[in-house]
Amino acid sequence: MIHLIMDTFLRYLKEREQEQLVKILSFMFYIFRHDDLKEMLDSNKDSLKLEAMKRIVAMIARGKNTSDLFPAVVKNVACKNIEVKKLVYVYLVRYAEEQQDLALLSISTFQRGLKDPNQLIRASALRVLSSIRVTIIVPIMMLAIKEAASDMSPYVRKTAAHAIPKLHSLDPEQKDQLIEVIEKLLADKTTLVAGSVVMAFEEVCPDRIDLIHKNYRKLCNLLIDVEEWGQVVIINMLTRYARTQFLNPNINESLLEDSSEKAFYASDDEEDEDKKAEAAALVKRKPYVMDPDHRLLLRNTKPLLQSRNAAVVMAVAQLYFHLAPKAEVGIIAKALVRLMRSHSEVQYVVLQNVATMTIKRRGMFEPYLKSFYIRSTDPTQIKILKLEVLTNLANETNISTILREFQTYIKSMDKDFVAASIQAIGRCATNIGEVRDTCLNGLVQLLSNRDELVVAESVVVIKKLLQMQPEQHSDIIKHMAKLIDNIQVPMARASILWLIGEYCEHVPKIAPDVLRKMAKTFTNEEDIVKLQIINLAAKLYLTNSKQTKLLTQYVLNLAKYDQNYDIRDRARFIRQLIVPTDKSGALSKYAKKLFLALKPAPVLESPFKDRDHFQLGSLSHLLNAKAGGYQELPEWPESAPDPSVRNVEVKDSVCARRTVLTGKAVKNQKSSSESESESESSESEDESEEESEEESESDTNIRKKKTIAPSGSIKMYELLHRITGEGLAVEYCFSRQPFSPDPNMVAVQIQFTNNTNSETKNLHIEEPRLQSGMRIREFAEIEVLAAGESVTVVMGIDFCDSTQAANFQLKDLKFSLAFNLTKRCFLSLFTGKLMGMNEISEKLTLGEKCVNEHVIVERVTATANLSRVPCGSDKECRFAGKTVSSGCLVLVTVTTKEGGRAQLTVNCEKMVIGTMLVKDIMQALSQ
Repeated sequence: MIHLIMDTFLRYLKEREQEQLVKILSFMFYIFRHDDLKEMLDSNKDSLKLEAMKRIVAMIARGKNTSDLFPAVVKNVACKNIEVKKLVYVYLVRYAEEQQDLALLSISTFQRGLKDPNQLIRASALRVLSSIRVTIIVPIMMLAIKEAASDMSPYVRKTAAHAIPKLHSLDPEQKDQLIEVIEKLLADKTTLVAGSVVMAFEEVCPDRIDLIHKNYRKLCNLLIDVEEWGQVVIINMLTRYARTQFLNPNINESLLEDSSEKAFYASDDEEDEDKKAEAAALVKRKPYVMDPDHRLLLRNTKPLLQSRNAAVVMAVAQLYFHLAPKAEVGIIAKALVRLMRSHSEVQYVVLQNVATMTIKRRGMFEPYLKSFYIRSTDPTQIKILKLEVLTNLANETNISTILREFQTYIKSMDKDFVAASIQAIGRCATNIGEVRDTCLNGLVQLLSNRDELVVAESVVVIKKLLQMQPEQHSDIIKHMAKLIDNIQVPMARASILWLIGEYCEHVPKIAPDVLRKMAKTFTNEEDIVKLQIINLAAKLYLTNSKQTKLLTQYVLNLAKYDQNYDIRDRARFIRQLIVPTDKSGALSKYAKKLFLALKPAPVLESPFKDRDHFQLGSLSHLLNAKAGGYQELPEWPESAPDPSVRNVEVKDSVCARRTVLTGKAVKNQKSSSESESESESSESEDESEEESEEESESDTNIRKKKTIAPSGSIKMYELLHRITGEGLAVEYCFSRQPFSPDPNMVAVQIQFTNNTNSETKNLHIEEPRLQSGMRIREFAEIEVLAAGESVTVVMGIDFCDSTQAANFQLKDLKFSLAFNLTKRCFLSLFTGKLMGMNEISEKLTLGEKCVNEHVIVERVTATANLSRVPCGSDKECRFAGKTVSSGCLVLVTVTTKEGGRAQLTVNCEKMVIGTMLVKDIMQALSQ
């Protein structure tokens, strides 16, 4: 084979046929490269296999076809090297659907991969399995998805959610079982899963709103921490959900608008009755009160307007446009204007939506008028959309500025843009009567322009404007009649002829002469012009038959033999209608009424006027046509559905009553043992008080609590300096004690110190400015604080395992009390399951004081609230814990080496927490 190729190559080389030479060289390179890759894949060395797979994946990324390598690649699916196995699964995902028979041969390997310790391998195996589009393996896929939905790794659960729509499209009969999996995944508290399972919900069962009820608040709270793709999916789903579960916040304004429209079109008698009925309806209607869940959605999506992702910003903007009260929609304008600085593709989509918004919400974009001015570097489609927005924003106040801009645009070299600018001037003249004459005069001046396109477009727009007041502008009609010889654009010639025929009574001397000229050139005119010549002849025959009778018959005879059947039919119809004969029908009596009837003036409307019935930001809105898979935006309900369906059942241990804490004086001289004994007594007091409260019927009694004084080892942070507080100092710390009313909250101790000479009364902490998803309980209040006295109170805050601050800066990231684990459990259950993309490992040099294991353990536990796991090795320390809110596992391993060096490894499902924990522990161990 190689000898044959070489002989062919030498022959073409002699003949010097360059095209064939290039083809031969490319073919030889293809064969040699693929043979080389096959040899590398068959090698016993993992390094060669890894290099071959890297090259193959790179070829796939460049769009090259590597399907002939499928047998050689699929053999390595059982390779023990993790890196090779990852790349093999990437390849199989790409070609599993094309090479189904070969992929089925490795089905047992994929099933083993579902139980691999590495989460990436488990996810990749499920991804390949769901990519094999063969009905026979549907039961295997269903079983794999169910197992993956209960996997410990959120990445695998996310992949399970992605596999659900694939299985549904392959076998729709599995819908009921898939809905059960979706319901289970919707209850997942991990942000990594949220976006994927909502997408599966949208694909499989978008009508099952009942699945969202109990997860609605959780989705709203998780939204800010979900990845950007997931945020868009969740926001679009919640928009439709809110339109079915909440009342229209602008219901009263809508009633007023409807009543004003009815009053405008109603007669005098009907108007009084309608006004009385509408007034009675408004009196009966209760004032609108927004549902707290409706407010929760608006509040939690508002910070996403600052997202760097244009799709997220657009999703929030459409949500506010469709759901928010009219007074609050304006906040999206600034975010959308910011997107105008992005790429032209983003600008195009944003401007499409802004053009729709400006029809009903014009006021919110008026302050940003200059942002829509057109640059010479803008593409044509962007220019036309900006013109649309400027036209929608035009009013009596800014019309002079906008018209000056339009005059500049007419000088552009872009013909389509110039035509759109002239049309925009016509729309402004139609909408604002004060500038109609000014616009009309300016358009008439454009009739002397050298550019035929400018003149033609001006004629079309002038024709529409003259229909509003034709009797006042007969001079303009005469002027346009003189231009019929010079204008060659068919649409412009047809518009002039229609205008002259429609208002021939205003120009009785000029109209017959125009018909005479047109009759001479009839056979050479375009079809649209011929039709208007026939109409002009018919109208003149009815109004001035003495001068135009012969001309009309001549034109009709020419049209009788025209090649276009529309023109022949029109001529035959008009002849029977206007020329009286014995065979004329009854309609000939009404010829004048038919041809010379008053026609309503055209209304120049925006093409975006009725486009808001599509959900903004959707493909259907962009195309102005219903696209495949589009879900209609529901109408607002007339009465609010039951809000209790969104109430999630909470365990009794968490359902502690909300109380007001009153702190007692804590002296600095107390020892730690006294503090501990005091805390124990206070806990017993609390338990007895809680029991008595449960027994009593009223919940109005205020419980008093003594709290644990923070020990000297716990760092205190300043919340209010004594100078700023005029003698009152406030500090806080994380006590690392469980918060008894809610174990998912972090207990924060706040210490008030009165440094003045007089007592202070009624101290309390205002509700912090919480980020999305955070919760707070037990706001602190102090009735009296004597001079020189210190009081410590406790409040619980749920930070949702995030790094966001609650009104004051958080310096450390804390975990709840951890639990003891055996070495075997640590290694087999957790490390194996969490390794992969969630493992962070760093090398460090221990500080001079970190001389033994005891110091290392002390510093790690001081930095993070973790529990040490027993370990048989002296050179290795293991720690474990859970995050407070979601209970995500956190594992820390410190391995010491010679020369004061060490390696720190952190396994955590949450990447941000793991990264920050590595940084804090490294800093503690390096000191």
